[in-house]
Amino acid sequence: MFEQIPSQWLVIGSTIVAIVMGTLVMTVRARSAKKPASAKKIILPPLFMSTGALMFVFEYFRVAPLQIVEAFSVGLFFSIVLIWTSRFEVKDGDIYLKQSKAFVFILVGLLIVRLIAKIILSSTIHIGELSGMFWILAFGMIVPWRIAMFVQYKKLEKTIVTNSKQKPTFTS
Repeated sequence: MFEQIPSQWLVIGSTIVAIVMGTLVMTVRARSAKKPASAKKIILPPLFMSTGALMFVFEYFRVAPLQIVEAFSVGLFFSIVLIWTSRFEVKDGDIYLKQSKAFVFILVGLLIVRLIAKIILSSTIHIGELSGMFWILAFGMIVPWRIAMFVQYKKLEKTIVTNSKQKPTFTS
């Protein structure tokens, strides 16, 4: 099915999808900062994204083991930047994701790097393999980022629970 579509159209189409997804992530992130965070909201995105691994059922998207390691390593490297920009704060007893001005610029930067890499690599790597590699890269980026957010959230949640259990002491 995909073999009949010229590879340049697939690259253009996937680039447009990447731009739309990047814009969607920035919009969701901006909205999420206005509502309290929860463990469920942190854990669900990687779980939903994991369904994308079903693409590897098809030969067209399969990736060599070395390419898996390379893509996942790049994702891990990119996740460091996302972890660095994700912080929580407590407001009125609830935990909120702090708005980071740098996050938007970092996300746009990562998107640009990804698009440039896709354009360059699409001339040497089959477009199906490349799609698989970029999914692995994105998954390698989101999983460590969300794990770090979950750990940070749980630590903050624990301090809130501890502080609320302490009874005030009266001194004369």
